Amino acid sequence: MALAAKARANIRLPPEVNRILFVRNLPFKITSEELYDLFGKYGAIRQIRLGNANDTRGTAFVVYEDIFDAKAACDHLSGFNIMGRYLIVLYHQPNKTQKKKDLAAKEKELNDMKKKYGVE
Repeated sequence: MALAAKARANIRLPPEVNRILFVRNLPFKITSEELYDLFGKYGAIRQIRLGNANDTRGTAFVVYEDIFDAKAACDHLSGFNIMGRYLIVLYHQPNKTQKKKDLAAKEKELNDMKKKYGVE
């Protein structure tokens, strides 16, 4: 066991790899227990957040205790067929969502300034 941990310490992972996975294209009728069973095969899970609002249904966030477990789950479950749907498993990248929010705010500010000064 200590040998495996030492071997893992020497592996360099790509920068987008992290412990949080974003899962899309989930069946609407899937339960969190079924997700724990499916994703728990790859390591200890800290948390699963299943989308339940109209715009977040069919999505989930899966947070692993270890980054290597998250990588294994992403590699093996991306494209996995469950209840007739193929899963899309991605690494959560909060900086990308923040950039989109910043862009929307800057566009609104620009449009307000155009209206204020009468520029087309």
